[in-house]
Amino acid sequence: MTDQSAAAYTYLLAALSQADTPACIGDLLAAILTESEQIEIANRLLIFALLQQGLPQREISERLGVGIATVSRGAKAYQRHAVAALLPNLADALPTH
Repeated sequence: MTDQSAAAYTYLLAALSQADTPACIGDLLAAILTESEQIEIANRLLIFALLQQGLPQREISERLGVGIATVSRGAKAYQRHAVAALLPNLADALPTH
């Protein structure tokens, strides 16, 4: 990441941390992300939730209609960033049926 990109990302994190309502955060993310990017983020969260439930990657791929490579990348991120500790109740919070 370049210094400029790092500074921009840090600014985004500060802006998100100062947002006082979910609606405000949603407005900010809608301004920054395309609809496709928003869907990709939502799918990543669903992948994390299904991994928390112990589903196999292939079943997650079929259930969400995403490629197995997408699920594999999500699984690597899930482990690398200790998502189970960061978002411990994700599987309970999201509809995954």
